[in-house]
Amino acid sequence: MPAAASLGLPNVRGRVPLLAGLAIDSFGGGCAGPLLLLFFNKVAGIPLGTAGVMLTVATLFSIAAPAAVGLVVDRVGARNIVVAAQFAQGLAFTGFFFGRSMWLLFLCALVTTTGQRVFWSAIFSLLADVADEGERDKWFGLGGMMQAGGLALGALVAGWLLAIGGDAPYLFAMALNAVTFYLAGLLLLRLHPSHHERTDQDTGPAPLLRKDKTFLALIGANTLLALCTMMLGVGVPVYVTEALTVPKWLVGVLIAATAVVLATGQTLVVRHTEQRRRTNVMVVAGITYAVWALLMALQVHIAAGWVVPVLVLATACYAFADVLHAATNNALSAVISPVVGRGKYLSYWQYSFTFSSVLAPAFFAQLFEVQHELPWVALAVLALIASLTIYVLARVAPRLSSARI
Repeated sequence: MPAAASLGLPNVRGRVPLLAGLAIDSFGGGCAGPLLLLFFNKVAGIPLGTAGVMLTVATLFSIAAPAAVGLVVDRVGARNIVVAAQFAQGLAFTGFFFGRSMWLLFLCALVTTTGQRVFWSAIFSLLADVADEGERDKWFGLGGMMQAGGLALGALVAGWLLAIGGDAPYLFAMALNAVTFYLAGLLLLRLHPSHHERTDQDTGPAPLLRKDKTFLALIGANTLLALCTMMLGVGVPVYVTEALTVPKWLVGVLIAATAVVLATGQTLVVRHTEQRRRTNVMVVAGITYAVWALLMALQVHIAAGWVVPVLVLATACYAFADVLHAATNNALSAVISPVVGRGKYLSYWQYSFTFSSVLAPAFFAQLFEVQHELPWVALAVLALIASLTIYVLARVAPRLSSARI
């Protein structure tokens, strides 16, 4: 068996610019993303609370982006939309570098959050377009690995910059992210048309997505699973530092370890699950998320000596669930989408991540205030509901029962 096949890698010939663009884009985001709120406060002199509200409002304005992308992606082409999103975000971070006015920075924040949402609404259509026959799952897995690897390296650079002090590290991060967006866009422009243009996109009328109850129900179930993925960054840092008596640096170690699993494991997961139903893989991911959440809830009720071992075990469960979910959820949406209108379906699929990203902070904070373990118990219940929903749908919808590669 060739080495690439044994590792679950697809045929990348002629499509290396796409992979390089994904890695470079994620590297810049990993470097500048964690510093953006601090940039607003330290460099632009905007109070932290005001800066947080600005970014939240900008994010809310971007909610319509997946629907807008869904209207045009099958006509314009996913590659062109991704390129436009990259250049728009590059301009936004150029504005961050030069601007100090609150309104200019808000405009840049609006452009970058919208561009980010547009990017995520089109990138999986592009990955589906570039994949050879039977390799769509592998491309989703490899794309996710390149992004996770770039993000992890960028986060390491962000940590190094924070240790320097002064305004220069924040300005450097903004400039670096702008350059990476421009480079990623230019690399994607080099992708040959034969590797991203589909010939099947205008062969008839697209089905009405709003009448596709199976797909809409899957979006709902995936929103619950996506909420689990958000909790690593939203809930774990607060829970570990505020509710547990462990070193605070442990948060960074746990998140970095999970990033390494995502950066190295997705194609291997595809390699070992490609003969199984995608719906079954999603069900297992949901159950494992529930186990992780229950282990997290257990932390405040066990002896101090067991906290770190159980925390490590819980993180291992999360990493396993996350790599299953990351490698499978977009492939599932792609395989059950109609050929005509597939780009629209994949764009709307991103609403599961949009809704969960908006819900996650309030969901965790409100329940945490009531009782520290309550958000984790609620999250476990929601993950099990998601698994049950997918399990039932797979048995009543013929198109899901055969959702293999």
